Amino acid sequence: MNILKSSSFYETPSWPITKLPKYLNIVLKINTDLSLPNLFLNLKNIEKLIGRTPGPRNSPRVCDIDIIDYNKKNYSIKIKKDFLIVPHPRMSVRNFVLYPLMEICPNWIHPVSKTPIDILIKNLNNNEITKLSQNDIKKNHHMYHFLTASP
Repeated sequence: MNILKSSSFYETPSWPITKLPKYLNIVLKINTDLSLPNLFLNLKNIEKLIGRTPGPRNSPRVCDIDIIDYNKKNYSIKIKKDFLIVPHPRMSVRNFVLYPLMEICPNWIHPVSKTPIDILIKNLNNNEITKLSQNDIKKNHHMYHFLTASP
């Protein structure tokens, strides 16, 4: 697995409970020889190594790695006890996915809806997002949401 591009870090309010610490988000474009199921399992292992433990849905977590796109195709796969859908089914309404993705892939088109990323961003209801500088990143962030986009 090789990282081809990395977006800036973006900060967003926690969701759905905005009183919790803010999220720190990033999108990576990678190149891999791994199949989609093997990539998914490797990313889950990385989450565990970083310190992610099971918890309630939308609860604070150390790391959350999602596969946003894989070879510009649509996939629905059962992997062990998980069901993986790629592209991520809610990515089109998530500012913390779209803004960093547009930064590294400005011509990206949703593989299912065929909607260009700039149109997806224009259609967002929530634009509360801050692009961070290197100094901002040094602040104390409790939650990390790392996202991957494969070519």
